[in-house]
Amino acid sequence: MHTTRARDLGIPFAGTPGRHNAITDVPGIEVGYTTLIHGEPGADSVARTGVTAILPRGRAGVGIPCAAGTYSLNGNGELTGRAWIDESGSFSTPIAITSSHAVGAVHRGVDEWVHAVNPAVSAQWMLPVVGETWDGYLNQINAGHVEPAHARTALDAASPGPIAEGSVGGGTGMNCYGFKGGTGTASRVIDHDGTAYTVGVLMQANFGSREEFTVAGRPLGPDSAAPAPIEDDGWFLRDGERARSVPGAGSVIVVVATDAPLLPGQCAALARRVPLGLARTGTTGSHFSGDIFLAFSTANSGSLTSRMADRTSYESLRFIPWGRVDALYTATVQAVEEAVVNALVAAEDMAGREDHVSYALPHDEVRAAFS
Repeated sequence: MHTTRARDLGIPFAGTPGRHNAITDVPGIEVGYTTLIHGEPGADSVARTGVTAILPRGRAGVGIPCAAGTYSLNGNGELTGRAWIDESGSFSTPIAITSSHAVGAVHRGVDEWVHAVNPAVSAQWMLPVVGETWDGYLNQINAGHVEPAHARTALDAASPGPIAEGSVGGGTGMNCYGFKGGTGTASRVIDHDGTAYTVGVLMQANFGSREEFTVAGRPLGPDSAAPAPIEDDGWFLRDGERARSVPGAGSVIVVVATDAPLLPGQCAALARRVPLGLARTGTTGSHFSGDIFLAFSTANSGSLTSRMADRTSYESLRFIPWGRVDALYTATVQAVEEAVVNALVAAEDMAGREDHVSYALPHDEVRAAFS
Protein backbone atom coordinates (compact mmCIF):
# COMPACT_ATOMS: atom_id res chain seq x y z
CA MET A 1 0.00 0.00 0.00
CA HIS A 2 1.48 3.34 -1.01
CA THR A 3 -0.25 6.68 -1.00
CA THR A 4 1.19 10.14 -0.53
CA ARG A 5 1.77 10.94 3.12
CA ALA A 6 2.85 14.09 4.88
CA ARG A 7 6.55 13.17 4.98
CA ASP A 8 6.52 12.70 1.20
CA LEU A 9 5.84 16.43 0.87
CA GLY A 10 9.00 17.43 2.73
CA ILE A 11 7.55 18.22 6.17
CA PRO A 12 10.30 17.87 8.80
CA PHE A 13 8.53 15.99 11.58
CA ALA A 14 10.51 15.17 14.71
CA GLY A 15 10.91 11.71 16.19
CA THR A 16 11.46 8.20 14.87
CA PRO A 17 8.41 6.51 13.33
CA GLY A 18 7.77 2.78 13.34
CA ARG A 19 7.89 0.58 10.26
CA HIS A 20 4.49 1.65 8.93
CA ASN A 21 4.26 4.98 10.79
CA ALA A 22 0.86 3.79 11.98
CA ILE A 23 -0.96 2.63 15.09
CA THR A 24 -0.49 -0.93 13.81
CA ASP A 25 3.23 -0.61 14.58
CA VAL A 26 2.19 -1.44 18.14
CA PRO A 27 2.38 -5.26 18.18
CA GLY A 28 -0.98 -7.00 18.10
CA ILE A 29 -3.10 -4.03 17.02
CA GLU A 30 -5.34 -4.53 13.99
CA VAL A 31 -7.44 -1.95 12.11
CA GLY A 32 -10.31 -2.43 9.69
CA TYR A 33 -12.74 -0.21 7.78
CA THR A 34 -16.16 -0.17 6.24
CA THR A 35 -16.40 2.74 3.79
CA LEU A 36 -19.84 3.73 2.51
CA ILE A 37 -19.84 5.92 -0.60
CA HIS A 38 -22.96 5.71 -2.73
CA GLY A 39 -25.37 8.10 -4.37
CA GLU A 40 -24.41 10.95 -6.67
CA PRO A 41 -24.51 14.51 -5.29
CA GLY A 42 -28.10 15.70 -5.36
CA ALA A 43 -29.53 12.16 -5.34
CA ASP A 44 -32.25 11.13 -2.91
CA SER A 45 -29.84 8.90 -0.99
CA VAL A 46 -26.26 10.05 -0.50
CA ALA A 47 -23.88 8.23 1.84
CA ARG A 48 -20.41 9.53 2.67
CA THR A 49 -19.75 7.70 5.91
CA GLY A 50 -18.49 4.45 7.43
CA VAL A 51 -16.94 2.66 10.40
CA THR A 52 -13.37 2.36 11.66
CA ALA A 53 -12.59 -0.62 13.91
CA ILE A 54 -9.57 -1.19 16.15
CA LEU A 55 -8.74 -4.51 17.81
CA PRO A 56 -6.23 -3.70 20.59
CA ARG A 57 -5.05 -7.32 20.89
CA GLY A 58 -6.26 -8.73 17.59
CA ARG A 59 -9.21 -11.05 17.13
CA ALA A 60 -7.87 -13.63 19.58
CA GLY A 61 -7.41 -11.03 22.30
CA VAL A 62 -11.00 -9.84 22.59
CA GLY A 63 -11.94 -9.86 26.26
CA ILE A 64 -8.38 -9.44 27.57
CA PRO A 65 -8.22 -6.09 29.38
CA CYS A 66 -5.88 -3.25 28.49
CA ALA A 67 -4.89 -0.55 30.98
CA ALA A 68 -6.52 2.64 29.74
CA GLY A 69 -7.40 6.25 30.45
CA THR A 70 -9.41 8.99 28.76
CA TYR A 71 -9.42 12.76 28.50
CA SER A 72 -11.90 15.25 27.09
CA LEU A 73 -10.58 18.58 25.86
CA ASN A 74 -14.13 19.56 24.92
CA GLY A 75 -17.13 17.36 25.57
CA ASN A 76 -19.34 18.24 22.60
CA GLY A 77 -19.11 14.62 21.41
CA GLU A 78 -19.40 11.00 22.47
CA LEU A 79 -17.13 8.10 23.39
CA THR A 80 -19.12 5.25 24.88
CA GLY A 81 -17.56 3.14 27.60
CA ARG A 82 -15.71 6.08 29.15
CA ALA A 83 -17.44 5.76 32.52
CA TRP A 84 -16.18 2.19 32.95
CA ILE A 85 -12.68 3.05 31.73
CA ASP A 86 -12.51 5.89 34.24
CA GLU A 87 -13.84 3.60 36.98
CA SER A 88 -11.75 0.50 36.35
CA GLY A 89 -8.76 1.84 34.44
CA SER A 90 -9.28 -0.71 31.69
CA PHE A 91 -11.42 -1.96 28.82
CA SER A 92 -11.53 -5.27 26.97
CA THR A 93 -13.66 -4.71 23.86
CA PRO A 94 -12.95 -3.50 20.32
CA ILE A 95 -12.91 0.23 19.60
CA ALA A 96 -15.02 1.73 16.81
CA ILE A 97 -15.31 5.24 15.36
CA THR A 98 -18.17 6.40 13.15
CA SER A 99 -20.66 9.17 12.35
CA SER A 100 -22.40 11.05 15.17
CA HIS A 101 -25.83 9.57 14.46
CA ALA A 102 -24.54 6.04 13.93
CA VAL A 103 -23.18 5.37 17.43
CA GLY A 104 -26.14 3.19 18.39
CA ALA A 105 -25.95 1.03 15.27
CA VAL A 106 -22.20 0.55 15.62
CA HIS A 107 -22.49 -0.22 19.34
CA ARG A 108 -25.01 -2.92 18.51
CA GLY A 109 -22.78 -4.26 15.74
CA VAL A 110 -19.78 -4.53 18.08
CA ASP A 111 -21.94 -6.42 20.59
CA GLU A 112 -23.07 -8.82 17.88
CA TRP A 113 -19.54 -9.36 16.56
CA VAL A 114 -18.05 -10.08 19.98
CA HIS A 115 -20.90 -12.49 20.74
CA ALA A 116 -20.13 -14.34 17.50
CA VAL A 117 -16.35 -14.57 17.92
CA ASN A 118 -16.15 -15.03 21.69
CA PRO A 119 -19.51 -15.78 23.34
CA ALA A 120 -17.82 -16.28 26.70
CA VAL A 121 -17.00 -12.56 26.72
CA SER A 122 -20.54 -11.51 25.80
CA ALA A 123 -22.19 -13.84 28.30
CA GLN A 124 -21.93 -11.37 31.18
CA TRP A 125 -21.76 -7.77 29.98
CA MET A 126 -20.01 -5.62 27.40
CA LEU A 127 -19.36 -1.92 27.22
CA PRO A 128 -18.02 -1.27 23.70
CA VAL A 129 -15.96 1.84 23.07
CA VAL A 130 -17.57 3.78 20.21
CA GLY A 131 -16.56 7.33 19.28
CA GLU A 132 -18.05 9.71 16.75
CA THR A 133 -17.55 12.87 14.76
CA TRP A 134 -20.09 14.75 12.64
CA ASP A 135 -20.21 14.13 8.89
CA GLY A 136 -23.49 15.88 8.12
CA TYR A 137 -22.00 18.33 5.64
CA LEU A 138 -21.29 15.63 3.04
CA ASN A 139 -23.36 12.73 4.37
CA GLN A 140 -27.12 12.43 4.87
CA ILE A 141 -26.53 11.89 8.55
CA ASN A 142 -30.15 11.05 9.45
CA ALA A 143 -30.64 8.52 6.65
CA GLY A 144 -29.50 5.51 8.69
CA HIS A 145 -26.80 4.50 6.22
CA VAL A 146 -24.67 2.83 8.91
CA GLU A 147 -26.10 -0.43 10.19
CA PRO A 148 -24.81 -2.97 12.74
CA ALA A 149 -23.60 -5.18 9.89
CA HIS A 150 -21.19 -2.45 8.80
CA ALA A 151 -19.51 -2.50 12.20
CA ARG A 152 -19.20 -6.29 11.98
CA THR A 153 -17.68 -5.98 8.50
CA ALA A 154 -15.10 -3.45 9.69
CA LEU A 155 -14.13 -5.74 12.57
CA ASP A 156 -13.85 -8.74 10.26
CA ALA A 157 -11.60 -6.68 7.98
CA ALA A 158 -9.21 -5.70 10.78
CA SER A 159 -5.59 -6.59 10.09
CA PRO A 160 -2.05 -5.53 11.06
CA GLY A 161 0.38 -3.74 8.78
CA PRO A 162 -0.03 -0.52 6.77
CA ILE A 163 -3.48 1.04 6.81
CA ALA A 164 -5.37 3.43 4.56
CA GLU A 165 -5.91 7.08 5.51
CA GLY A 166 -8.09 9.98 4.45
CA SER A 167 -11.65 9.30 3.30
CA VAL A 168 -11.96 5.79 4.67
CA GLY A 169 -14.00 4.15 7.42
CA GLY A 170 -15.57 6.51 9.90
CA GLY A 171 -13.50 9.32 8.39
CA THR A 172 -15.15 9.06 4.97
CA GLY A 173 -17.30 12.19 5.19
CA MET A 174 -15.21 14.27 7.58
CA ASN A 175 -13.63 17.72 7.19
CA CYS A 176 -10.63 19.24 8.94
CA TYR A 177 -9.44 22.86 8.98
CA GLY A 178 -11.88 23.62 6.16
CA PHE A 179 -10.26 20.96 3.95
CA LYS A 180 -11.38 17.39 3.32
CA GLY A 181 -10.37 15.48 6.45
CA GLY A 182 -10.80 11.92 7.67
CA THR A 183 -8.67 9.16 9.16
CA GLY A 184 -5.01 9.68 10.01
CA THR A 185 -2.35 7.65 11.79
CA ALA A 186 1.30 7.85 12.84
CA SER A 187 3.72 6.24 15.29
CA ARG A 188 6.92 6.85 17.22
CA VAL A 189 9.51 4.43 18.63
CA ILE A 190 11.23 5.26 21.91
CA ASP A 191 13.95 3.58 23.97
CA HIS A 192 13.59 2.77 27.65
CA ASP A 193 16.73 1.28 29.17
CA GLY A 194 17.56 -0.62 26.01
CA THR A 195 14.00 -1.78 25.24
CA ALA A 196 12.18 -0.29 22.26
CA TYR A 197 8.54 0.64 22.75
CA THR A 198 6.09 2.05 20.23
CA VAL A 199 3.44 4.73 20.60
CA GLY A 200 0.83 4.65 17.84
CA VAL A 201 -2.00 7.08 17.11
CA LEU A 202 -5.15 6.80 15.03
CA MET A 203 -7.57 9.69 14.76
CA GLN A 204 -10.77 10.72 13.06
CA ALA A 205 -10.00 14.35 12.15
CA ASN A 206 -13.02 16.60 11.75
CA PHE A 207 -12.02 19.79 13.53
CA GLY A 208 -10.44 23.22 13.18
CA SER A 209 -11.01 26.35 11.10
CA ARG A 210 -9.10 27.26 7.93
CA GLU A 211 -7.55 30.34 9.54
CA GLU A 212 -5.94 28.19 12.24
CA PHE A 213 -4.22 25.54 10.13
CA THR A 214 -0.47 25.35 10.74
CA VAL A 215 2.13 22.79 9.65
CA ALA A 216 5.47 22.54 11.44
CA GLY A 217 5.05 26.12 12.63
CA ARG A 218 4.08 27.52 9.25
CA PRO A 219 0.54 28.94 8.80
CA LEU A 220 -0.69 27.28 5.60
CA GLY A 221 -4.44 27.66 6.08
CA PRO A 222 -4.98 31.42 5.73
CA ASP A 223 -3.31 31.66 2.31
CA SER A 224 -4.54 28.40 0.80
CA ALA A 225 -6.16 28.68 -2.61
CA ALA A 226 -8.49 25.75 -1.89
CA PRO A 227 -12.09 26.86 -1.33
CA ALA A 228 -13.64 26.21 2.09
CA PRO A 229 -17.39 26.15 1.43
CA ILE A 230 -18.07 24.34 4.72
CA GLU A 231 -17.13 27.56 6.48
CA ASP A 232 -19.73 29.55 4.55
CA ASP A 233 -22.28 30.58 7.19
CA GLY A 234 -25.07 30.50 4.63
CA TRP A 235 -25.26 26.79 3.85
CA PHE A 236 -26.91 25.81 7.15
CA LEU A 237 -29.69 28.28 6.43
CA ARG A 238 -30.00 27.25 2.79
CA ASP A 239 -30.39 23.63 3.86
CA GLY A 240 -33.20 24.52 6.24
CA GLU A 241 -31.20 23.98 9.42
CA ARG A 242 -31.86 25.94 12.60
CA ALA A 243 -28.33 27.01 13.33
CA ARG A 244 -25.43 28.66 11.61
CA SER A 245 -22.20 27.00 10.60
CA VAL A 246 -19.27 28.00 12.80
CA PRO A 247 -15.68 27.68 11.53
CA GLY A 248 -13.87 25.21 13.77
CA ALA A 249 -16.96 23.17 14.54
CA GLY A 250 -16.63 19.42 14.16
CA SER A 251 -14.87 16.95 16.42
CA VAL A 252 -11.82 14.74 16.75
CA ILE A 253 -11.50 11.30 18.29
CA VAL A 254 -7.92 10.23 18.98
CA VAL A 255 -6.82 6.74 20.05
CA VAL A 256 -3.29 6.39 21.46
CA ALA A 257 -1.85 2.90 21.86
CA THR A 258 1.46 1.64 23.23
CA ASP A 259 3.14 -1.61 24.18
CA ALA A 260 5.00 0.15 26.98
CA PRO A 261 3.85 -1.13 30.39
CA LEU A 262 1.80 1.63 32.01
CA LEU A 263 -0.60 2.17 34.88
CA PRO A 264 -4.13 3.35 34.03
CA GLY A 265 -3.24 6.78 35.39
CA GLN A 266 -0.25 6.94 33.09
CA CYS A 267 -2.50 6.07 30.13
CA ALA A 268 -4.74 8.97 31.14
CA ALA A 269 -1.64 11.17 31.22
CA LEU A 270 -0.87 10.18 27.61
CA ALA A 271 -4.45 11.06 26.65
CA ARG A 272 -3.97 14.49 28.25
CA ARG A 273 -0.98 15.10 25.94
CA VAL A 274 -3.07 14.67 22.78
CA PRO A 275 -4.22 18.33 22.77
CA LEU A 276 -0.58 19.44 22.69
CA GLY A 277 -0.11 17.60 19.39
CA LEU A 278 -3.37 18.95 18.00
CA ALA A 279 -2.37 22.48 19.01
CA ARG A 280 0.78 22.21 16.91
CA THR A 281 -1.51 22.09 13.88
CA GLY A 282 -3.31 25.26 14.96
CA THR A 283 -6.56 24.35 16.72
CA THR A 284 -7.66 26.21 19.80
CA GLY A 285 -10.47 23.75 20.55
CA SER A 286 -13.83 25.08 19.39
CA HIS A 287 -16.83 24.96 21.74
CA PHE A 288 -18.66 23.16 18.93
CA SER A 289 -16.01 20.44 18.61
CA GLY A 290 -16.08 17.20 20.57
CA ASP A 291 -12.42 16.49 21.30
CA ILE A 292 -12.19 13.20 23.20
CA PHE A 293 -9.17 10.95 23.59
CA LEU A 294 -8.42 7.38 24.67
CA ALA A 295 -4.98 5.97 25.49
CA PHE A 296 -4.22 2.35 26.33
CA SER A 297 -1.37 -0.08 26.92
CA THR A 298 -1.26 -3.62 25.57
CA ALA A 299 1.31 -4.69 28.18
CA ASN A 300 0.40 -6.61 31.35
CA SER A 301 -1.87 -9.06 29.56
CA GLY A 302 -3.90 -10.96 32.15
CA SER A 303 -4.06 -8.17 34.71
CA LEU A 304 -6.88 -5.71 35.46
CA THR A 305 -9.45 -8.49 35.14
CA SER A 306 -13.01 -7.79 36.20
CA ARG A 307 -15.23 -10.76 35.45
CA MET A 308 -17.69 -12.46 37.79
CA ALA A 309 -15.77 -15.72 37.46
CA ASP A 310 -12.47 -14.15 38.60
CA ARG A 311 -11.20 -15.61 41.87
CA THR A 312 -7.63 -14.29 41.85
CA SER A 313 -6.54 -13.00 45.24
CA TYR A 314 -4.07 -10.49 43.84
CA GLU A 315 -2.88 -9.07 40.54
CA SER A 316 0.24 -7.13 39.70
CA LEU A 317 1.22 -4.55 37.09
CA ARG A 318 4.68 -3.86 35.74
CA PHE A 319 5.04 -0.22 34.72
CA ILE A 320 7.54 2.41 33.71
CA PRO A 321 8.20 4.70 36.69
CA TRP A 322 6.40 8.02 36.60
CA GLY A 323 9.72 9.82 36.52
CA ARG A 324 10.65 8.08 33.26
CA VAL A 325 7.51 8.66 31.16
CA ASP A 326 8.50 11.89 29.41
CA ALA A 327 9.69 10.09 26.27
CA LEU A 328 6.20 8.61 25.90
CA TYR A 329 4.65 12.06 26.27
CA THR A 330 6.94 13.40 23.54
CA ALA A 331 6.13 10.46 21.26
CA THR A 332 2.40 11.02 21.74
CA VAL A 333 2.58 14.72 20.88
CA GLN A 334 4.73 14.07 17.80
CA ALA A 335 2.54 11.23 16.50
CA VAL A 336 -0.68 13.20 17.00
CA GLU A 337 0.70 16.17 15.06
CA GLU A 338 1.76 13.98 12.14
CA ALA A 339 -1.49 11.98 12.11
CA VAL A 340 -3.49 15.17 11.58
CA VAL A 341 -1.43 16.14 8.55
CA ASN A 342 -1.46 12.56 7.22
CA ALA A 343 -5.27 12.62 7.29
CA LEU A 344 -5.33 15.86 5.32
CA VAL A 345 -2.67 14.83 2.80
CA ALA A 346 -4.38 11.49 2.08
CA ALA A 347 -7.82 13.01 1.50
CA GLU A 348 -9.14 13.94 -1.94
CA ASP A 349 -11.88 16.31 -3.08
CA MET A 350 -15.31 14.91 -2.29
CA ALA A 351 -18.83 15.95 -3.29
CA GLY A 352 -21.76 14.86 -1.16
CA ARG A 353 -25.33 15.64 -0.28
CA GLU A 354 -27.04 18.73 -1.68
CA ASP A 355 -24.02 19.22 -3.97
CA HIS A 356 -21.83 20.11 -0.99
CA VAL A 357 -18.12 19.85 -1.82
CA SER A 358 -15.08 19.56 0.43
CA TYR A 359 -11.71 20.32 -1.15
CA ALA A 360 -8.47 18.57 -0.26
CA LEU A 361 -5.33 20.26 1.04
CA PRO A 362 -3.29 21.13 -2.08
CA HIS A 363 -0.06 19.13 -2.05
CA ASP A 364 1.78 21.75 -4.08
CA GLU A 365 1.13 24.36 -1.37
CA VAL A 366 2.71 22.11 1.22
CA ARG A 367 5.71 21.27 -0.97
CA ALA A 368 6.26 24.96 -1.70
CA ALA A 369 6.23 25.79 2.02
CA PHE A 370 8.96 23.27 2.78
CA SER A 371 11.08 23.36 -0.37
